[in-house]
Amino acid sequence: MSDPSSPQSDTVDVLGHVDDYLRIGQEYDCSDVHLATTAQPSWRRFGTLQPIWENGKPLTAEDTERLAMSFLGDRERERLLERGDVDFAYANDFGRFRASVVRQRLGYDICFRIINTAVRTMDDLGLPESIKPLTQYQNGIVLVTGSVGSGKSTTLAALIDFINRERSDHIITLEDPIEYVFNSNQCHINQREVHTHTESFAAALRGSLREDPDVIMVGEMRDLETISLAITAAETGHLVLATLHTGNAPRTLDRVLDVFPNDQREQIRIMVSESLRGVISQQLIPRADGQGRALALELLMNTPAVAACIRDGKTFMLPGIMQTGKAVGMITMDDSLKNLYNKGQITQEECMSRCFDKANMLKHFEM
Repeated sequence: MSDPSSPQSDTVDVLGHVDDYLRIGQEYDCSDVHLATTAQPSWRRFGTLQPIWENGKPLTAEDTERLAMSFLGDRERERLLERGDVDFAYANDFGRFRASVVRQRLGYDICFRIINTAVRTMDDLGLPESIKPLTQYQNGIVLVTGSVGSGKSTTLAALIDFINRERSDHIITLEDPIEYVFNSNQCHINQREVHTHTESFAAALRGSLREDPDVIMVGEMRDLETISLAITAAETGHLVLATLHTGNAPRTLDRVLDVFPNDQREQIRIMVSESLRGVISQQLIPRADGQGRALALELLMNTPAVAACIRDGKTFMLPGIMQTGKAVGMITMDDSLKNLYNKGQITQEECMSRCFDKANMLKHFEM
């Protein structure tokens, strides 16, 4: 098959089914496929959104409606017509995909996130050895954070896979939608999907506490009730793994604490300082050679100094503590970016655009 992104003499017509686009996207190692009204079929490949074909025929409103209705089940179609949008896990003969269909001014827009159905191990992902101790706690909370598309779900799946092979526990995953499918190994695993098996993360989390779990994975902590229940679960003898859309460890803790009313903040700071085990923040950055993306990872481990900062509301001091905590595996995002740049894996421009302390990063380049 020729590279679909290479120029061709004839206009590429609209394909018959979404599976045809997904097969191409999967074959060429892209992360997302976009089918939008009045736009050419596009994909996000190595972090860059671009047309699949330079001469692809733009999709009409009729095209996107036909493509959407060709793969939606009765329940998803009903939800789309009722609410105007629907998100769910779509599976076909060759893969699993996170599907999103929305109704907008011009017609329907369809977006797929391609899921690598084979769960990659922590070693496959290049995660540092210092993360593995986070999976060995009997209680507490571990947060995996980053922007959309930063690989949080993949990292979370790798942590669950490691626990599944190393421990003999009951694991419950709460997801929206279910992405990676786990087979019970040493552990017994139950997977629940929001809107399919339960009405919300909070309801599922509340219910899971009655199911005698050892480990609970929360796909996303979206609101006060879910965050509060997750912290309570961590305090009452469960290991909770959860995600947040934050860029680094200090912002993550600020986000967790700021959702609570002022009169509860002091109590919550104490609870988080005692139950937090670690924060993994990550970015996926286009490689300098254009071949894939590199993982930049920040790691905060809860030491007595970190706990004191959280308890006293001084999260602004955490970067300094992380700088001096390298012996226990801690690393800041800026130091991770510097390491990738020094190895020639990312460009100076990417390094500058993604760092937090730009003045300090400039000094590094001038050395």
